[in-house]
Amino acid sequence: LLILVKDSLTLAALMGYLLYLNWKLTLIVFAIFPAVVVVMKVLSKRLYRITKASQNATDELAYVVEENVLAYRAVRLHHAQTSQTQRFDTLNQQLRRLAMKATIANSAMTPITQMLAAMALSAVICVALWQSSASGITVGGFVAFTTAMLMLIAPIKHLSEVAGPVTRGLAALERGLDLTDSTPRETSGSYAPQAQTKPGSLVLENVSVRYTNSERDALQNMSLRIQPGETVALVGSSGSGKTTLVNLLPRFVDMTAGKLMLNGVDIREWDLDALRQQFSFVSQDVVMLNDSVAVNVALGQMPDTKRVHAALKAANLNEHIDSLPQGIHSIVGHNANQLSGGQRQRLAIARAVYKNAPILILDEATSALDTESEQAVKSALQRLMQDRTTLIIAHRLSTIEHADRIVVMGNGQIVETGSHTELLSLKGAYARLYRLGNTTGLIDDALFG
Repeated sequence: LLILVKDSLTLAALMGYLLYLNWKLTLIVFAIFPAVVVVMKVLSKRLYRITKASQNATDELAYVVEENVLAYRAVRLHHAQTSQTQRFDTLNQQLRRLAMKATIANSAMTPITQMLAAMALSAVICVALWQSSASGITVGGFVAFTTAMLMLIAPIKHLSEVAGPVTRGLAALERGLDLTDSTPRETSGSYAPQAQTKPGSLVLENVSVRYTNSERDALQNMSLRIQPGETVALVGSSGSGKTTLVNLLPRFVDMTAGKLMLNGVDIREWDLDALRQQFSFVSQDVVMLNDSVAVNVALGQMPDTKRVHAALKAANLNEHIDSLPQGIHSIVGHNANQLSGGQRQRLAIARAVYKNAPILILDEATSALDTESEQAVKSALQRLMQDRTTLIIAHRLSTIEHADRIVVMGNGQIVETGSHTELLSLKGAYARLYRLGNTTGLIDDALFG
């Protein structure tokens, strides 16, 4: 902006001065401007296209790097280093060629504009010499005009040099604006209770959810009523809608039809921060920060030492953490890679205990634990679930038999609902599940097929 403003004003002032000195000679100077504009327009368009292509190439290259960082064990195990190296090299060479083209297009602006300015200066000198012999132009006037014209070269050069960064910046800005336009904004209500000490009630009335570019609903006219303090297990094959239902509650996904009430208030009327404070979530996919144990347990809050120790004890992780040199202030590493899978799972449970939200969501919270730890964590979960509304996404029979109600889902709809004993007596989908569970101990995708 400084260059554009300063040099544009300088250029305008010098052109005004040239008009004052000799308007006829100044017309020759004006003649170069259309040529300069054409050159900058052509090269800027080319640079814009190359910049857009470079951004896409950078994306593809970043994806390859990310995939190989995350899947480095699989790549080595399957001896795929050569093919992945070739894949990286192909994209890298493509990005290099685009970078070379961008450099050429950007570098060509300055010499071309300077050449045009030099041609105009040569023409002015020739005409000025002819005028001096014909009309008697003074030496002082000639020197003043020539000096002013020479001073034009610097701002023209600066303006041509700034065209490249401006073009690349505009291409990047356009890409960012496209991203923000294509990402729907989260709408928030205003309802925010001052305190929430009681377990929440959930009511779904004809709720439907359809994802963008999907041909069918993930949830279809689903109606479900969950009482405060009730434990409800969600059972079903992959794609049955369990995860969509759970993501619907904190509004990570918005419904396309129907109504969802939390404590008698439509969730769209809740303030988003207040709404999400009502839920604790323990997933089988644990994500931790590269920070201390205390910070990970008290995520989003100021760590309280007593509460952190109590949460770790409830998750049966206190003995291991206490054995670390720095205790709860020990750094857990990237995604808690200093801990085992089971320990990370228990750390996630400790986080839920610390948050103390009235509604608890468990997505196979004991899936990564060994038998001994599983039993200890189950007792901790039982204590955690007391006086809380609990939703369990279940695949293991041992985690759902104690539930107050089991909801069997399929194709985005409720197939069966009832207690463990009631569903077994129906001899339907859940009874088939139970027979499979006795054989494999798992609910697999053969539940409905």
